[in-house]
Amino acid sequence: MSPQQNSSKVLILGSAPNVVGVQAIDVSSYDEIIVINNAWQVLRSWTEHIFPYDFPRESQPKSYAKDQRAVDEQLFVRRQNEFGGFIYAGGTMALTALYWALGEHMPSEIHILGCDMIYPDAGKTHFYGEGTPDPLRDDFTLRDLYAKSARFMCLAARNGCSTYNLSSTASRLCFPRHSGRINDNPVHFLINHASVQNILDEENSLGYFITSGRYWETDLKPDLQALDKIDQQWTALSNTITITDIQI
Repeated sequence: MSPQQNSSKVLILGSAPNVVGVQAIDVSSYDEIIVINNAWQVLRSWTEHIFPYDFPRESQPKSYAKDQRAVDEQLFVRRQNEFGGFIYAGGTMALTALYWALGEHMPSEIHILGCDMIYPDAGKTHFYGEGTPDPLRDDFTLRDLYAKSARFMCLAARNGCSTYNLSSTASRLCFPRHSGRINDNPVHFLINHASVQNILDEENSLGYFITSGRYWETDLKPDLQALDKIDQQWTALSNTITITDIQI
């Protein structure tokens, strides 16, 4: 993907207990509000509902308003493939929603809430009660969630998009925190484009690209050490991102 100029802002909502905090935020300045799986229940003003192929039909909205739409694998797989596919990006919906937002809307900022991927040993794991901690499942694409978020932040910065976490609690996301006052001066993340391309070239040299996105249905036997090395490079590169205020 090449950098685009766009001043829009996107909000992504997951199902962690703290997602209900969005109800205290003025969301009118967001151009798109993307809700993952059950998060459509938290806020009425969402615009896109993104969910995997196995999300139960009975858990989906009964109907969609004219300014709302469903985003399923028929749509998001091709977008995530534009950024290298699922094996390098990580096969869980929080990450998929991020790549969908970036590829589909090319915003200047993405804010995320309710996707920290931290699950307590007891009590509510999701805003609706107890649920399955999908990002923690035994899956070779999810060995380092922090690194997967670092990869996204680097690719977003390469495309002129800054990524923020609206959460104030512990997180497996590397994104800087944001107060939620989205009318503050915009901020741009500066990234070394050559370094990004070098890591992408390493990914391409491994050849772990599954067009369908369903890597678990293949007999692929990945080199985990090679994947871990790439994850480490994304994490290291994310630490070099320069945050610069843009005065308007």
